[in-house]
Amino acid sequence: MQLNYREAVEADLIQLVHLLADDVLGTDREDASEPLNIKYSDAFSAINSDPNNELVVVEHSGTLVGMLQLTFIPYLTHTGSWRCLIEGVRIHRDFRGQGLGSHFFELAINRAKAKGCKLVQLTSDKQRPDAIRFYEGLGFKATHEGFKRMLY
Repeated sequence: MQLNYREAVEADLIQLVHLLADDVLGTDREDASEPLNIKYSDAFSAINSDPNNELVVVEHSGTLVGMLQLTFIPYLTHTGSWRCLIEGVRIHRDFRGQGLGSHFFELAINRAKAKGCKLVQLTSDKQRPDAIRFYEGLGFKATHEGFKRMLY
């Protein structure tokens, strides 16, 4: 299977939103109607202009089949090190179980190493047991209890 990994461009935005919406939780929180909600374009511009953020995609035959966002964060802890937060991970349902996610994460982790990060972290909704098993299979450990508070 021929795959192309690259940074996202604005022309990808519609496909990115459709990937986000094609998910058990995404159907309720994303708006895949067209024309796209301007907030998606605003968020893409903010991510794209921030040197500590990368939106990475994988495409097959011109169609986006995966995405993830890398955010590089400086910390005072761990002797003033950097860490990489991986968010917004999606693999198109037709491409799951074929090793694509594992390879995608290998590329993401290598990118974090290249940026000098000491730690890679992510969160996964407890309603996604398959994703949690996948992350554990990659060596991620649930070492902390996470908390979120919605502001709307």
